[in-house]
Amino acid sequence: MNSPAINLFPDRLLDELTVKANASPRGRAHLNVHASADDPVQRFFVMVNRHSYVRPHRHLTKSELGLVIRGAFDLIAFDDAGTVTARHVIGAVAGGSEGFAYESGQANWHTLVARVDGSTFFEVKQGPYDAATASEFAPWAPPEGDASVPQFMQWLRDAQPGDAFRPAA
Repeated sequence: MNSPAINLFPDRLLDELTVKANASPRGRAHLNVHASADDPVQRFFVMVNRHSYVRPHRHLTKSELGLVIRGAFDLIAFDDAGTVTARHVIGAVAGGSEGFAYESGQANWHTLVARVDGSTFFEVKQGPYDAATASEFAPWAPPEGDASVPQFMQWLRDAQPGDAFRPAA
């Protein structure tokens, strides 16, 4: 009887993702563990640098599980109007964090902001992946590449529950 294959993920994998993230204008890189977009379970590593903008989004039909394996993130949740409803520190930080993993349920607006370059999480979501329905981006958050993204990112770094983004005139 044949045994199933075992995939090992050595530390150098994270170092390689760091090189890719540093070379990317978006400041992040990912590596799929699943074989195809049709797989019933989507699994991937995501390396994120501090300047990388992960636009607030939600998944209407799926939840996501993230396990921080390097660095740390601010996990920020919002209501439908874009007001911060929760802020959590996830991962390895001086003074501690609230946890090493998170699960964001269906239809919850959220984003991650890397606290240090090279912060990495392992994400698991139900498949199959369909780009048209995978994520809904928050209409109150600037699209990636918009001139207001740096201002929004600075606001995200400091925003607390009850705060809502108000662009400078």
